Amino acid sequence: MVKKKVIAAGHICLDITPVFPGKKVDQLTDILSPGKLLNVNEADVHTGGSVANTGLGMKILGADVTLMGKVGDDAFGEMVRNVLDKYDAGKGLLVSPGESTSYSVILAIPGIDRIFLHNCGANNTFRAEDIPMEEMKEASLFHFGYPPLMKTMYENNGAELIKIMKMAKECGAATSLDFASIDPNSEAGAADWEKILEGVIPYVDFMVPSVEELCYMLDKDRFNEWQERAAGRDITEILDIEKDVKPLADRCMEMGAKVLLIKCGAPGMYYRTADKITLGGVGEKAQLDPEKWAGKEGFEKSYVPEKILSGTGAGDTSIAAFLTAMLEGYSLEDTMHLAAATGASCVAAYDALSGLKPFEELEAKIKAGWAKN
Repeated sequence: MVKKKVIAAGHICLDITPVFPGKKVDQLTDILSPGKLLNVNEADVHTGGSVANTGLGMKILGADVTLMGKVGDDAFGEMVRNVLDKYDAGKGLLVSPGESTSYSVILAIPGIDRIFLHNCGANNTFRAEDIPMEEMKEASLFHFGYPPLMKTMYENNGAELIKIMKMAKECGAATSLDFASIDPNSEAGAADWEKILEGVIPYVDFMVPSVEELCYMLDKDRFNEWQERAAGRDITEILDIEKDVKPLADRCMEMGAKVLLIKCGAPGMYYRTADKITLGGVGEKAQLDPEKWAGKEGFEKSYVPEKILSGTGAGDTSIAAFLTAMLEGYSLEDTMHLAAATGASCVAAYDALSGLKPFEELEAKIKAGWAKN
């Protein structure tokens, strides 16, 4: 059987994760303080961003994926290209002379939510014309990730992002859109994200944000209240699905969302789908069955991981499994099981990809009674 073609486009970077020794800590100041020398273990260096995490994740899980991102002609860019070439996935990568390659330094301190130091680099100049039209026409699914970390995607109320997603729909592809954390003090933090979402959601079939990202974009007052309630803890630990998550989902559905998956951290993922008529607008090449997917809602609890080394890429690879399973014709319920199982597998490694398992292995583990949180 010929596999459906996928394009994974958007943000790509190099992730540098120093490995912290020792036990879990309760407060950041227990381990980091001004003037202190802290010995760490060897750094884990891998590609990151949606293109690498979700795109390569789908490729590892068996999808036919072309990766489309932009890097500079610098040392970090060469490192990114070398990694993608190992997966035979580098042909769609754009190298932009004179620009810097995006990178993140990820502080994954045991017991503390991850801290990201990020440079957007060449991602800031990615545009619709960087996507070859011939390849777009062949795609059954077009996935775009991390517009908050790409200046051209959020300036002018998201005109370029809307252009890209509309172009994909006009080419007959199903579309999916993921986001990233937004620095409130950055240019992206000042963008009118509610207006951007109102413009782009009509061209999105699978919308897959995290709950924090979605709340910041749609309801900053609620987001600030969450932060106060969490009092320094991970926000997802204090959320109530009915009171906190569903109102955001309601707003997305009002904007025209078809299939909505909201990542809620370690607890799991909330999902909701539109009615049969609305789901009929999903790209035909994806072959989604509206009869089996329409009118569903639920919360998929996470599976208990064998060990927890880092949450890096867990959300991205969960989405990789979700989209791959959808294209392979799994039911919504089984698709959610595989997404949750992949997230639990991912956190058992420091990088996003090393912990991924084939669907057959995950299904066997689920059938054997894999415990949930």
